Amino acid sequence: MVDSLKKKQNPFGIIYGWFLAKVANQLEVFPGAEFRVAFDEAMKYGGKVVLGDRPIQITLRRTWAKMPVWHKTKLLTSLFFQSLFLPSASVLNKMLKEMNDSDMLTLVVQEMSKRFPTLMETLVHERDQYMSSTLLRVSKESRSVVAVVGKGHLKGIKEHWQQPIDLAKLMEMPSHKPRITVKRIVGTLGAGVAVAAIVGGLFFSRKK
Repeated sequence: MVDSLKKKQNPFGIIYGWFLAKVANQLEVFPGAEFRVAFDEAMKYGGKVVLGDRPIQITLRRTWAKMPVWHKTKLLTSLFFQSLFLPSASVLNKMLKEMNDSDMLTLVVQEMSKRFPTLMETLVHERDQYMSSTLLRVSKESRSVVAVVGKGHLKGIKEHWQQPIDLAKLMEMPSHKPRITVKRIVGTLGAGVAVAAIVGGLFFSRKK
């Protein structure tokens, strides 16, 4: 993570990726396992593999650019501390079972979108449109198509099926100039840790 920040990679992508990796580790699942299996099966049957999702860097940069500075700071701080204090595996599995119309990633995004509304737009809705358009194009070019997608995207793909979709707009890249710097982010997270330590120290000192 530190090395990625030094290389000025997207800070949201770094923290978000770390958070999802922690959740996956807690649930003892391998991220993207279903897509690896699909790829292996396609190779066995001599099928052509088409990666139908929007490139992740475009999605992350659009997500980051659409968020106000205050939301960026709150989101990164929230992800950081949630990663440190994840619920148990049994609690996470219960949450997934209760939301049987979704997948793990969509569940995470849905929960975060309660406080950060723009996340659903770029991480789910825009990708639904992109994947629906890709699948429609591929279905016109091939006699038989098997699509493997996250369960949380099924509804959106169906809703946008054969609807006009502006792919150029979905692929627009925001300016490279960051509105919030890595230095400010690290400073904010550091301040959050310091405040937590001070509050904790005061609490325990009073108990004594």
